[in-house]
Amino acid sequence: MKVYKSKIGIGLVLVIVLVFIISSYNLILDKSWGGLLFMTLTAAFIAHLFHQTYYTIDGNILKVKSGFLLKQSYEISQIKRITETHNPISAPAASLDRLEINLDNGKNVIISPKLKYDFIDDLKKRNPKIKIELRTRSKAKQ
Repeated sequence: MKVYKSKIGIGLVLVIVLVFIISSYNLILDKSWGGLLFMTLTAAFIAHLFHQTYYTIDGNILKVKSGFLLKQSYEISQIKRITETHNPISAPAASLDRLEINLDNGKNVIISPKLKYDFIDDLKKRNPKIKIELRTRSKAKQ
């Protein structure tokens, strides 16, 4: 069993932090302590999600976990294509440097493993039929 942590994108973190700082500043000026508490709890929840998002390859199963909200499993034999993407759609990914995994049944999942090339190689060992569509294959970018 191999565990791949999600990459945490600095750009995504900066945008989230900026929104929270501006919102919290306004809540402090308005003395809206309930709102500030809500913002603090929301920030803690997002930090938990970022820290607890990872992907596990266990035999022929890819497991995707994001906090306590999401836990999904996919048969690696059902993966037909992996494509690099920067799609900002909500996904179990803490970075915009993402991989879209397309399955035989028409479903897909977007993830962001920190060691994406190792992750892809690990999947390809289990299913050599997977088509890979990458913009670049520089391991230095990991």
